[in-house]
Amino acid sequence: MHLAQLNIAKAKYSLESPEIKEFVDNLEPVNKLAESSSGFIWRLQDESGDATDITAFSDPDIIVNMSVWDSIEALKNFMFRTHHRDFLRRKKEWFHNIPDDSYVLWWVPKDHIPTVEEAVEKLEFLRNNGDTSYAFTFKSNFSASDFIASNA
Repeated sequence: MHLAQLNIAKAKYSLESPEIKEFVDNLEPVNKLAESSSGFIWRLQDESGDATDITAFSDPDIIVNMSVWDSIEALKNFMFRTHHRDFLRRKKEWFHNIPDDSYVLWWVPKDHIPTVEEAVEKLEFLRNNGDTSYAFTFKSNFSASDFIASNA
């Protein structure tokens, strides 16, 4: 099985505004870094190469990021041990705090590419039920075996 992830952020500014320009200017390099990272499988993108114009929620200021990885470790390595972490550290400059869970992880079959609708459903499930093997956060790190066992 592979690990899918969705994370969302509520922009403080229009993506065309100078206050968020540094973030926007680094989308392509950070996306390329993800794609070249060990364990990367797939990421959500539109014709422009990113996902900032993909609407998944009624609030147009919420942007989405979705990807699939071969393991939790591969995703963590990209997020926390590459240049990506510098942008995580600065997210308060560009994005509002979201009081509910703003990301979700879940296991998918190796040949499955998740849809945005599937990802939103997983996030809503997590928000309503907390961490389970169906939808979880890094706090619990349910394994693929946990997911398979709970669905047997």
